[in-house]
Amino acid sequence: MTRVPLIDPAAAQPAVAATLGKIESAFGGVIPNMFRATANSPAALKSMWASFGAFSTGALGAALTEQIAVAVADLNRCAYCLAAHTALGQQAGLDPAALTAAQQGRADDPKTEALLGFARDLADRRGAVDEQAVPGLLALGWTEEQVVETIAQVALNLFTNTLNIALEVPVDFPEVPFRS
Repeated sequence: MTRVPLIDPAAAQPAVAATLGKIESAFGGVIPNMFRATANSPAALKSMWASFGAFSTGALGAALTEQIAVAVADLNRCAYCLAAHTALGQQAGLDPAALTAAQQGRADDPKTEALLGFARDLADRRGAVDEQAVPGLLALGWTEEQVVETIAQVALNLFTNTLNIALEVPVDFPEVPFRS
């Protein structure tokens, strides 16, 4: 049971109801529990939804964004985010094997695997990555934009992981076992 109410859009403040309506449209007529829990803070909901919107047209693309989210969720043992981003990753065209590998920071492509490893290190070491981490990614062909966006993606996922774990938000996506 969640530690805060899951906000019903019909009873929400107008600004919150409007944002929940956008989320409902984006998710095909449903509002995932994470957003309904976050709606207890209009500012947090606005921030979260704006961040997801900004990254939807980012330099990493949908599939890689979901691989990063799965890698961070598994590391942090966030069942909600692991389930949600596995489902979203499949919608982005990733097969189950690629998503399972991403949970451990792995990928068939060495360049992608390096970025996923960097994302996990960021989360695990709270940003204090090895001094050669960024130059190593740049040497593999990742751009500065992609590296900075990866850092921002990890930060967003730490926000959602923390929120879902702390508030015990009920998982409303097919559950996925942890791999790490």
